[in-house]
Amino acid sequence: MRLELSHRYYPRSLLRLLAIGFAVVAAPLVLALANAAVSVQRLADQSESTVDQAAQAARGSRLLMEEVLSMERIVRQYVILKDPGLLDDYAAVRANFKRTTSALSRLPLDEGQLAELNRAIDREQALYETLGSRPDSDADRDTLVEDYIGLSRLAGSVLNESNLLIDREIDRVRTSASDAQRALFLQLFAAIPLGLGIAALVAFLIARPIGQLDRAIRQLGAAEFAAGIQVQGPADLQYLGERLEWLRRRLADLEEQKTRFMRHVSHELKTPLTALREGASLLEEGAAGALTPQQREIVAILQANGAQLQRLIESLLDYQRAVASGGRLARRQVDVAEVVREVAEAHKLTAAARAVTLSIDAPETWALADREKLHTVIDNLLSNAVKFSPDGATVRMAVARAGSAVAIDVIDRGPGIPASDREKVFDWFFHGGRAPGARVQSSGLGLAIALELVRAHDGALELVTGEGGAHFRVTLPPAEPAR
Repeated sequence: MRLELSHRYYPRSLLRLLAIGFAVVAAPLVLALANAAVSVQRLADQSESTVDQAAQAARGSRLLMEEVLSMERIVRQYVILKDPGLLDDYAAVRANFKRTTSALSRLPLDEGQLAELNRAIDREQALYETLGSRPDSDADRDTLVEDYIGLSRLAGSVLNESNLLIDREIDRVRTSASDAQRALFLQLFAAIPLGLGIAALVAFLIARPIGQLDRAIRQLGAAEFAAGIQVQGPADLQYLGERLEWLRRRLADLEEQKTRFMRHVSHELKTPLTALREGASLLEEGAAGALTPQQREIVAILQANGAQLQRLIESLLDYQRAVASGGRLARRQVDVAEVVREVAEAHKLTAAARAVTLSIDAPETWALADREKLHTVIDNLLSNAVKFSPDGATVRMAVARAGSAVAIDVIDRGPGIPASDREKVFDWFFHGGRAPGARVQSSGLGLAIALELVRAHDGALELVTGEGGAHFRVTLPPAEPAR
């Protein structure tokens, strides 16, 4: 069911998932930008329309004022000269007046401005009719001139109202700009958390299969083959998960085969080896008759080599167990100094038999480690130090904090390790050159086992260069003291 849901909701490739995720995350911002562009364009169109209307209002009002003044001037001349030709001039100016008032009436005037304009139109119409009746008395003509002066003042009022129209349209544009700015900020504040939320969801969808792959790889690296591997996500990552699952099953089969092989080899080698050693012991005890000195020498050689072969088999099994368990650590807070003293106590008799002194400088120092495996590491290092130290020498062990790590030093005064062997000293079954008088032949696995266990702790084991003897240093992650 999970696989079906994964196939349904995930795209077929990680690249497509990334592309879709980018598009979805960018969508709110793109929409906000598009809306901003629309708002800016709308504001620009409104501003352009406002500017055009304001220009028309200003131009029309000025023309209206000029035309009324022209009509007033013509009427004054007509009253004085009584020239009928002036009425033709008046008719031409009046036609312009009508066009101007018609244009002004189409502008978005409020009720007061439109009322002023209509009053000017009605007043001019009434005066024109009075002018057409050609008043004869001086009083009527003076009254007509005064009425045209009143029309001029009315035209001035229309001009003032047009200026108010311009101011009102500017205020409207300013208000629209403020509203658009507020809306853009609100959209921006809404788009940012929405984008972050979508980004978090997309990151989860992308990180989930990658995290499953990471856990699967860590699982394989830790030699944990029991749990199956399943990756949910794009088809290409699911395919990779299926290949890792195949690898897990293959490694589990190989691990089982290796375990069976080691058990078989151990049994098959130990059985004839035990028979050989028992036979050599019987020969030495004279079970087949008295032995000549040459025969006793041969039996001693058989016993020595049998014992050495027994140690090699046991070391090989120990190494395999260490490698198999290296990734399965029971880490906790461990007092390294206490482990060092325990190991030193276990080697006390062996060291005393050869008059070797164990010097310990180990104040309480805590590390994050598997106590049992740390015991094995220190035991291997101290065992080598005691074996290769000359009689009466001193082996020094020290524990201290070294920056952001815990350092364990084991230093002997033996023959040391030649420069040509330092890069190979941690290899399997490596045997360095024996110094004159050295009594012990090592199996060549102690340092290899120690290195595997230290690496499993995310630590380091190194050979420190110096004069005389061998100096090994273990560094481990520190820990706070246990409460």
